[in-house]
Amino acid sequence: MMLFYWISLILVSTGFTGLLFRLVKGPTIADRVVALDAIGISLVSIIALLSLIIGTEFFLEVIVLLSILSFIGTTAFAKFLERGEIFDRNNHH
Repeated sequence: MMLFYWISLILVSTGFTGLLFRLVKGPTIADRVVALDAIGISLVSIIALLSLIIGTEFFLEVIVLLSILSFIGTTAFAKFLERGEIFDRNNHH
């Protein structure tokens, strides 16, 4: 079972490096936003696999925090791409 964890960690880490390339290279802003979201998911996966390999539960709080931050960052970027601003200061509802 431990061999499966190590193989999974290698595969996710390889995908992570590809996502870093896409984040830097682009070609569009939307590609970079999707790459950034996928990097957040990959980091959560890497930390979870390391937690399984080490055999500890101490990384669970880090996983939850990173997931929340990744979600907030992705929604902020999506809103910025849609409206050109993150905070709507002239909201008169």
